[in-house]
Amino acid sequence: MAVTHDFRSDNTAGAAPEILDALARASSGGAPSYGADPWTARVQERIAALFETEVAVFPVATGTAANSLALAALTPPWGAVYCHTDSHIQGDECGAPELQTGGAKLIDLPGADGKLDPAILDTAIADTGAGSVHRIQPASVSLTQATEAGTVYSVEEVKAITAVARAHGLAVHMDGARFANALVTLGCSPADATWRAGVDVLTLGATKGGCLAAEAVVFFRPELARDFAFRRKRAGHLFSKMRFLSVQLEAWLQDDLWLRLARHANAMATRLARGLAGIEGAELIFPVQANEIFVRLPEPAIAVLERTGFGFYRWDGPLLRLVTSFDTPQAAVDDFIEIVRTAKKTA
Repeated sequence: MAVTHDFRSDNTAGAAPEILDALARASSGGAPSYGADPWTARVQERIAALFETEVAVFPVATGTAANSLALAALTPPWGAVYCHTDSHIQGDECGAPELQTGGAKLIDLPGADGKLDPAILDTAIADTGAGSVHRIQPASVSLTQATEAGTVYSVEEVKAITAVARAHGLAVHMDGARFANALVTLGCSPADATWRAGVDVLTLGATKGGCLAAEAVVFFRPELARDFAFRRKRAGHLFSKMRFLSVQLEAWLQDDLWLRLARHANAMATRLARGLAGIEGAELIFPVQANEIFVRLPEPAIAVLERTGFGFYRWDGPLLRLVTSFDTPQAAVDDFIEIVRTAKKTA
């Protein structure tokens, strides 16, 4: 059956009208290539103003490229990247971080609710064998904001992770594929959520948030980006028509569109979670703090949802992952809740 109400991923959503309009306008006339265009220059300025500091910004087209190239700038081939077991770089990048770093090793660590645990991280770094020529060398830490469990690190939690990294001389990368969703939840400034909390490099994800295909690697310590232009070119992400990446980012950030879109996605997730929480037999697995929900539902309810055109992913048996997006209709959320409630009564 065709999917009519899609909760599979925010990647299945289209592009926001404002983004498409900006692309259409940018396609008129010529412009310098390979990032020498005015859109790319304005994005650099806009992101610097947004984060209230000097930055080096590099647009790319995919989150995999953004994460992998950012980590390559922080980690030598003999280095270790510490990340959560469920992180995207560990489970969903098809070895791209290892490829782009030239062979660095990902050290995945457990942690409740999809978050790194500072104590576990500290022990893991200390036990790696820094200084021994026979061992990989600690190099960087990567945390995901919002996490793969749909939770959000508080600013203090980020500071606790970065403090451990700093104590061992490691750089910190933040995978911000859903950074806008996290920021809406935190209610703080982008600066407070990142570099002021100790983050060195952010992959600012816009694709999941309403763009067609656009991410930005943002260095808060520009000296770390010394070789990044060459890394991006070598990886095939120096677009000749770079304006079409940059114009998406510019429009996305214009007049806080990125936050408005994220706010809607989060609100729909909250509405869905609250509705399901009141139904006997529905069990929320993690706190719902952004736009992802992990919930166990009775099989009869799942069967009815599938028959009526709802799209979602099974994580494990009756455990579903539901993701809302910038264009999720409230009616789809309410219909989902009502079907689960009705199926429970008739089961």
